[in-house]
Amino acid sequence: MKLDDTEPMLRRTMTNRRVVGLRERLLRAGVTVAYLAPQDVNNPSYFDDHVDAAVRAFQQERGLIVDGLVGPETDRCLNEAQYALGDRPLYVDDDRPLRGDDVAMLQHNLSRLGFYYGHLNGVFTRSTHHAVLELQQSLGVETTGVVDRDTIAALARINKNITSSKAFSLRDYHRLERATSALRGRSVVLLPSRAAGQQPPASATPDFVERADEITTDVAVRAVELLREIGADPAVVSPDHELRDRRGQPVHRVASVRDATEGRPDSVVVSLHCDCNDSPAASGLASYYWGRQDGSEVYSPIGERAAALVLKEMVARTGALDLGTHARQWDLLRSHDVPTVWLDLGYLSGPADRAALADPEHRNHLAEAIVFGLQRMFLLAEDDVPTGTMRLDDVTEFNGR
Repeated sequence: MKLDDTEPMLRRTMTNRRVVGLRERLLRAGVTVAYLAPQDVNNPSYFDDHVDAAVRAFQQERGLIVDGLVGPETDRCLNEAQYALGDRPLYVDDDRPLRGDDVAMLQHNLSRLGFYYGHLNGVFTRSTHHAVLELQQSLGVETTGVVDRDTIAALARINKNITSSKAFSLRDYHRLERATSALRGRSVVLLPSRAAGQQPPASATPDFVERADEITTDVAVRAVELLREIGADPAVVSPDHELRDRRGQPVHRVASVRDATEGRPDSVVVSLHCDCNDSPAASGLASYYWGRQDGSEVYSPIGERAAALVLKEMVARTGALDLGTHARQWDLLRSHDVPTVWLDLGYLSGPADRAALADPEHRNHLAEAIVFGLQRMFLLAEDDVPTGTMRLDDVTEFNGR
């Protein structure tokens, strides 16, 4: 049962008819926890400790925020986890694309065979459709573009010959190899927290969303000013209102990431966020890229490199605590067809971070770190400079070559 946006998130101690369906979906997703099946408990509509443990185990396995809450992202992942390859025919539907683990597994197999070089996002798009047509032609089955039993059977026959590889990352590696040292002309999309659809943490104060949006939008606009000076093509996703920089000049605003990146494979998306924690001592900066949480697979090499370099620059320029660069499979990191980085700029729940984020000079340093971290990502080793030392004149020199 899909979560209705008008209904509350499911959480521990709730009694709700939807918990019965939640138990069944967790079981079909492969979660094994005692007393999870509806028939094993007296009240299957009660969100007890066993359901809470199952939800957390599922979130951990999927690289989601482990909070035990069944919100929109956990619900979406549960829906996708209901399908294994072969459970249903797969085909392209531009209006309502098919999503699920079965699509992700298909993409994984297609990528290992060299037919698919897109993101393993579990969405049956046109690029997946074209890869299926090539596969069917190669296997000698009817080229319908529909992944039916015949196609899956033919794929299974050669599956033993598929060796592990990172073919799905080849496109990102190819982009890095072809990249020049210049940011000039490159599309950089800044995504403030509200536009990213960030859900406030359970411990967030009532003004968290508004304050986080103000901070992340301001940092985005400051980064745009710097990017424009070096000839890049920056944009801020802000569907609600016009944006202007500190000199009153309009900022290129787009309604969605797709509006800025369609037809621009050179794009990089930087999503900006603030965090919140029950402990007032929580403090520091972190970055995230698309990959398996256990570190075994990097699905976006450019995203990983950008996340690491921008974080290093932020730490060096602000003196904040380095909380590390981490792989996650969050929807925002994998849903765009270009490398995407998630940056946590600090904890609004902590007095030290809150005060720093209110300081315009601190925000300047964060904006500079974004620009200089991205610039360092495309530099050759002999051109690179120590972390925290790059200046706008250096970037102008690289972009003037």
